[in-house]
Formats: sequence, structure tokens, C-alpha cells
Amino acid sequence: MNRDLTLQLLEAHQPTDAHEARMLADIKQFVRSYDNFHSRQQLAGHLTGSAWMISEDRSHALLTYHGKFDCWVQLGGHVEDDADMLSAALREAHEESGLENVTPLSDQIFDVDVHTIPASPKEPAHFHYDIRFLFAADRTVPLIVSNESKDLAWVEIDRIAELTAEESVLRMVRKTVRNRQR
Repeated sequence: MNRDLTLQLLEAHQPTDAHEARMLADIKQFVRSYDNFHSRQQLAGHLTGSAWMISEDRSHALLTYHGKFDCWVQLGGHVEDDADMLSAALREAHEESGLENVTPLSDQIFDVDVHTIPASPKEPAHFHYDIRFLFAADRTVPLIVSNESKDLAWVEIDRIAELTAEESVLRMVRKTVRNRQR
């Protein structure tokens, strides 16, 4: 994955609040500091790609009940042999939902987040520097739950806060609501 192109993508992102701005600065510094910023082999942390999937009518978002973390979150995961971050997020969207017809609504970043991943028997605690993109899909198409999830659900945007208190998810909800009102 090309560092310069990744940094250009990050430079173009406009965070919506001071917290997201700090996380964006942390991600840019991380990418500048490590040659293998995208590799899972980088044990300090690595970039991950996520898909904030909304329905075509903008009324619902697709959430996964993450098996490892026991909470509702957006689709996403590790970078593999992906050419860029948008490709990584799109691949994760397909793998974690079974949806084939997923449309990127922009090639620009929708949101960023930095979060700690607890240590496990397989790896030490580390950071995920998550780059998130906005996608749309038909919510009437059947979903396929992957082995990483306990469930998948299209949830009304206005009801997501009933399922999760994850601030990074709620920030994307607020962005979606703002975009709907334009």
C-alpha cells in the first residue's frame, strides 16, 4: 500500500469534532512512522478499513454484532492484499455481510477512529487505526453472517443508540443524519 497516497487521503479528510481531529493526527503520524503501517504484522498497531453501510434510502445502517467484542459496530477489519484503504473497506463489507452489490458513495474518508485492541493469546494489545468509508446497499437482499459475527442487522438510523453506546458508531450516525438533512 502506497504511503503517499494514504497520506493524501488522510490529508483530505475533514473531521467533525476535536476528538476526531486528534485521532486523524494520530493516524497520520502512525502512517509516517512505520513502513508497514497497513500490516497486521506491525504489532504496535495497523490501519484497518471499515464500511459504514447505509440503506439506499438512507434510513438504516448495517451493523454487525462483533463476536470478539460483544457489541454492535460497523463492518470492517484488517488490510490484506488490498491496493488501498477503500478497497480494504469494500472487501470487508462483502466478506462480513455477503452483499455483492455494495456501492461506495464517495472515494473520500467518511470517518476515522483509533481504538485499543486488548491482548489475546495470539497477539499483544495494539491499536487499530481505522479508516471508514460510506457505502450504500439494498437492505432487502439477504445477509450472510460471517464467522467473525454473532449477528447482522439493518437498524434504523434513529434507533442505533438503543443498541450501542460506542461513540465512534454514534459519531457516524450523527454524520449520516446531518447528510440526510442536506
